[in-house]
Amino acid sequence: MKGKVIIPILLFVLLLAACGQGKLDEPIALVNQHNEEVVFPTGEPAVFFFITSYT
Repeated sequence: MKGKVIIPILLFVLLLAACGQGKLDEPIALVNQHNEEVVFPTGEPAVFFFITSYT
């Protein structure tokens, strides 16, 4: 049963990866909590985390 579920999921992930864009043309710009724009470069791999809180 597990194999029947895992195989379609892996095929779906493979399809999404094949249809994705290879490289971004423009840097990624986000806004932090102080409304300052933060830009992530696209030339090198970058790891960033989102921490959200709802009050």
